[in-house]
Amino acid sequence: MEFVFFLSAAVKAGTCLLYATLGEIISEKVGHLNLGVEGMMQMGAVIGFIAGFSFGNPISAVLCAALAGAAGALIYALLTVSFKANQTVTGLTLSIFGVGFAAFFGKTFVGKKVPEAITTFFQPIKLPFLGDIPFIGDIFFNQSVYVYFSYILVIAIYIYLYKTKWGLNTRMIGENPVAAEASGIPVDKYKYFNIVLCGALCGLGGAFLSLVYISVYPVNVVSGRGWIAVCLVIFAMWNPGKAMLGAYFFGALDIASFWLQKYNLPVSIYLFTALPYLATVFVLLFTSMRKINNKKEPAWLGKNYFKEDR
Repeated sequence: MEFVFFLSAAVKAGTCLLYATLGEIISEKVGHLNLGVEGMMQMGAVIGFIAGFSFGNPISAVLCAALAGAAGALIYALLTVSFKANQTVTGLTLSIFGVGFAAFFGKTFVGKKVPEAITTFFQPIKLPFLGDIPFIGDIFFNQSVYVYFSYILVIAIYIYLYKTKWGLNTRMIGENPVAAEASGIPVDKYKYFNIVLCGALCGLGGAFLSLVYISVYPVNVVSGRGWIAVCLVIFAMWNPGKAMLGAYFFGALDIASFWLQKYNLPVSIYLFTALPYLATVFVLLFTSMRKINNKKEPAWLGKNYFKEDR
């Protein structure tokens, strides 16, 4: 039973990573490497908490968080799509901006608790029938509505990318925007839509931390999880389903330090805390060594598209 509780907690801990990873997959599928995930999560976390603390309405808090992340992504899109700025530099700048943004606007809320109306709304709810499935039910179907929405997003994004005309256009732009433009696809509109959607999902991931996962607003609520999400995209090979598994794996590593402490192991607590970040390094090494030709990154990833080059 204790192992079931651990896996259930891992799902909860990995949910913020799942939102951010799904967002980054969408952005990279359209050819844009957005390294500003950390910053957009921070913006969503602080604005979501401020809205929730001020209004006491969970829906308003979530919507404000999504809008905050989308606003950060819109800045990135404007610079990289319209002004052709370097994607890597712009993404890093967005991360720095988001961290500073959260520090400035969140400083008066540090140590304050989430309103009771929000904690009640996001309490775990056991789903009928599905929640009664042995082992699986307690892990996946006794969670918050925030977690359940992430399940829906995984399916929806997979259908969008691989089963719709819009998803095909998105992937074509990521592979060859020149050919996409020649086929009549509005490349810039698709780029803007997918990048802004990426920001909204990252904002939701950050808000999950401040509204659901942690009951008191801390100084640095995201704590590097945005960088883990960027690496998870590579680990998942740009597949939403695999991103789900990867997010829960890293969620398990995130809470492992708390669970292993009670066994009084002769290992420093700081090593346990560093587990997710150490695993990120090994994931990057492993994925860089894999030779899977049909699962490579989009061919145009990180490159700016100039219509004049056609």
